[in-house]
Amino acid sequence: MHETAIDHTPGFSLGGTVPRFTLRSASATDVVLVVQGAGGPPVRHPLDRVAGTDVWTVEVPGVAPGDRYHLLVDGPSGPRHEFDPGRPLLDPYARGIAPTGSDEHDGPRWTSVVVDEAFDWGGVTKPLVPLDRAVVYEANVRTLTAANPHLPEHLRGTYAGVAHESTIAHLHRIGVTTLELLPVHAFDTERWLRDAGRENAWGYNTLGFFAPHAAHASVPARHEGAGAVLREFKGMVRLLHEAGIQVVLDVVYNHTAEEGLGGPTTSLRGIDGADRYRWAPTDPPRRDAYFDTTGCGNTLDTSVEATADLVVDSLVYWAREVQVDGFRFDLMAALARDGEHRFDPSHPVLERIRNHPDLQDTLVIAEPWDVGPDGWKTGAFGAAGSRTSEWNDGFRNTVRQFWLTDIAEERRTGLPQTGIGALAGALTGSRHVFGAERGPLASVNFVTAHDGFTLLDLVSYDGKHNEANGEDNRDGSNDNRSFNHGIEGDTADRGVRAARGRSMRNLVATLMLSAGVPMLTAGDERSRTQHGNNNAYVVSDDLTPVDWSDDEDAEAMTEAVAALARLRAAHPALRPTRFGVDGQETPGASRMSWYGPDGHPMTVEGWDQPVHRALQYFVASTPEDGPSDRVLVVVHGSGRTRDLTLPVHEDVTGYRLAWSSEKHRDHERLRPAGQVFTAYGPGIHLFEVA
Repeated sequence: MHETAIDHTPGFSLGGTVPRFTLRSASATDVVLVVQGAGGPPVRHPLDRVAGTDVWTVEVPGVAPGDRYHLLVDGPSGPRHEFDPGRPLLDPYARGIAPTGSDEHDGPRWTSVVVDEAFDWGGVTKPLVPLDRAVVYEANVRTLTAANPHLPEHLRGTYAGVAHESTIAHLHRIGVTTLELLPVHAFDTERWLRDAGRENAWGYNTLGFFAPHAAHASVPARHEGAGAVLREFKGMVRLLHEAGIQVVLDVVYNHTAEEGLGGPTTSLRGIDGADRYRWAPTDPPRRDAYFDTTGCGNTLDTSVEATADLVVDSLVYWAREVQVDGFRFDLMAALARDGEHRFDPSHPVLERIRNHPDLQDTLVIAEPWDVGPDGWKTGAFGAAGSRTSEWNDGFRNTVRQFWLTDIAEERRTGLPQTGIGALAGALTGSRHVFGAERGPLASVNFVTAHDGFTLLDLVSYDGKHNEANGEDNRDGSNDNRSFNHGIEGDTADRGVRAARGRSMRNLVATLMLSAGVPMLTAGDERSRTQHGNNNAYVVSDDLTPVDWSDDEDAEAMTEAVAALARLRAAHPALRPTRFGVDGQETPGASRMSWYGPDGHPMTVEGWDQPVHRALQYFVASTPEDGPSDRVLVVVHGSGRTRDLTLPVHEDVTGYRLAWSSEKHRDHERLRPAGQVFTAYGPGIHLFEVA
C-alpha cells in the first residue's frame, strides 16, 4: 500500500477528504489553531510539527467557508522573539481578513476568515496586451470612482465601481490598456496615524498578502463576508478583462503593518519574527534591532526560504486564482537583498519570480529602489531574461526639468540650465540607463505618480503644501522640479492658466510619444488637484478623488490624452521593442535621424548648449511584420518664438501636423519638406510623414 501524500501548503487546504491547516515557523515550540464556526463555541486544534522541518500541521474536520480563525503561538524568549501564547495572530496565508474591533492595546483588531474560492470566469481570459502597446494607468480603488456621478452611490470607491461601464468607457477613451491599482492586499493604518485620527488611504501597510482589502468592496459584499469581497474583486477582474483591460497590482512585499519593534504584533512577528525580518548586528554583538531599508519600521528577509516562499506563493495565487495580469513591486530593491543585506540583481527570489511557470505571462514592474544603503538601483534589474520593467525616475526628472524648471529659469535669467540632449535620451527609451540588450520596454516612463504632485499641481506650485498631513509640512519630497508659472496655486488669471495648460500638454505629449511604457496617473487627464499636497496618503476623500465634474479645462485635457493615445497606437515608430544598432537593420527597433531647427543634421553644439533648445526627431519603424511607419517629432523648449525648417529626408514629400501642444494649429494641410514651421513658445508637435 502507498500512503497518501499530505498537502503541506501553508494555510487552509480544503480540497482533500479532511480539511487541513498548515503553518511554517522555525522557532515556535507550540502552535494552536482556534476556529470559530457559525453559532458554536471556539474549537482549539493543536498543530503537530513535521519532524526536521519548520512545518506545523493539523486536520480540521468540519471547517467551512465563513468560519473565523486565529493562531496562538508559543516559543522561546529573547531579543528577537515576540511569542505570546495568549495573543491571537493572523494566518499569513489567509484568503480573507475581517475586522473584529479594536482596544487600547492594539488588538486583536483582525481575524482570518475561511473563504470559498470558487468563481465562474465565464470563459474570460487574460487580454495579454503586447508590452509595446501598453498604456498604464495608476489608480487608487477608492479615489478613482469616489466622486463619479455616473455610478450608483453604493458602488463609488469600490472594486465594483472600478469595473462599472462608465469607468471602463473612460479608460477606453484615453487609451488605457493596463490598470495598475494601488495596494489592494488587506492593509491597516499605522498606529501613530490612527492615534491622530487619520487613516492610511494608499494601502502601503500590508496585513496579509492573500486577502483583498475588505473596505474597498461594496457595502453589501462587506456585510455578506470575506467570500463575497473576494468574489467582487474577481468580478472586477473579469469585467475589465472582457473590456480588454489588464489588471496590475501594486504589491508591498518589502515590509508589513507590524511596524518597528514595539509595534502591533498581528502575524509574522508573533509566529517567527526572528526569521522573517531583517536584523541589524549591534555592538556588543546582539540581534535586537531591525535592519530597515523601507523607512516603515521593518523589512522582510527574503533571504530566508519561508519568507521567499510567502512572496512567490502570494504572486502565484493572485496570478493563477484571481487572474491578475501583473505586479508592480513597491521598493523592490528591498526584496533583492541577500543575507548580508546587500543588493543582488540575481537574488534567488527574483529568479523564482522570473522563472516560475505560473508567472510567465505576468507583467513584472519594479520600483527599483529602497531607502537602505546603496538602495537606488534604477537600471539594475536587468539580469538576462528578467522580463522586468522599471519605473524610470530619470525620465520623470529629465522631462520635468526640461519643460518646467528650465522654462522658469529662462524667464528669470534669459537662459535655461540645460540643453536638449537629455530629453532626446528620454524620448528614445533611456538606453544609457537600461542598456542595449534590455531594450526600451525596460523603461516605465512617468511624469507623475501617486507619490508627488498631480500634473496640475506640478504646473501650479513651486513648493509643497502638506500641512493637512499633520507633520508641519516636513513630509513629502522637496525636489519637485515644478513651476507655478508666476502665481502659487489656483488662479483666475487667464494668461497663467493658458501657460499651465500648455505645459501640461507638453509633459503628457513627451510621455506618450517616447519609447518605453507610458504610465499615467489617475485624474491627471481630468486636471485633478491636491492643492499642492505632494504626499496625500492620509488626506480626506474630498481632496484626492478624480474630479468627474463637467469642466471645460478637464475635458480639453482628457481629449488631448485621448488623441495622443490614438496616435501612439497608430504609429509603431513611436513604440519600438528593441534598440537599434548602427549600420544594421534591427527588427522591432526604430531608425532615428536628428535635425536642428534649420533642418540640417544636429550639431554637437545643438545637443548640449542651453541656448539650443530645439530638435527635430525623424523616426522610422523597422517592422517585424506589417508596413513601415515614419513620423517627425518637433520639440521647441523655449518661451521665444522660433522658425524651424522641416527637414528634407529621403522619400519624404511633406509633413501633415497630427498633434500639437499649441492650440488652434492647422492640422489639415500638407507642409512640403523644407518649409518653415513657426513654434510660438515651448511646445511639442507630431507630424505624420507623406
